[in-house]
Amino acid sequence: MTDIRERILYEDNHLIIVNKEAGELVQGDITGDVPLLEKVREYLREEYKKPGNVFTGLIHRIDRPTSGAVVFAKTSKALARMNALFEKREVDKVYRALVKVKPAAESGRLQHFLKKNQKQNRSYVVPVSDTNGKKAVLNYRLIKSSHSFHLLEIELETGRHHQIRAQLAAIGSPIKGDLKYGFPRSNQDASISLHAYSLSFKHPVGGRYIEIKAPFPYGDKAWHYFL
Repeated sequence: MTDIRERILYEDNHLIIVNKEAGELVQGDITGDVPLLEKVREYLREEYKKPGNVFTGLIHRIDRPTSGAVVFAKTSKALARMNALFEKREVDKVYRALVKVKPAAESGRLQHFLKKNQKQNRSYVVPVSDTNGKKAVLNYRLIKSSHSFHLLEIELETGRHHQIRAQLAAIGSPIKGDLKYGFPRSNQDASISLHAYSLSFKHPVGGRYIEIKAPFPYGDKAWHYFL
């Protein structure tokens, strides 16, 4: 993993935004692997010579095999206000994904109902009549194509479990490397080619407009054509 200092996309007195690497946990789990949250906390402790348990607020998460921009709060005020922004959907999140099969339409709005299977850690498209299904909506457009893959840009209207992965798979365009959702081969590093490309929002303290873009992963050569 690259040093955390090389992956900081933005930092001020209230927020720090980091480019998460594929395969990196955002928050600790039963694996015991060191999560990004702890790496950011350790960076703040060392960089600013802060003793004890440094405040580092977890605002949101992205899947372990996914890369891209993740925001952390450095103050309790910023954490509370950023949580409110996310809850009110006042944070614009844009993802980019590589797919082998180009969607039938080069742009579109996808609407499905998804149900999470907790044991499998997977979401399934279900009929509208399924009362356990939750509405999932995204917009996508084709950015560019290489001889092997197509780069899609995705904007979320809702935030469901594995939403992008499940919805793209549902239209026959599973994300590169995503075995769980039907792609035939895994990526060498066990990642999937889904990247949290940009975040934009009004700063929680001060109100200025923030827009952050996270560079594509360099480890997967399939991204190189689109750099």
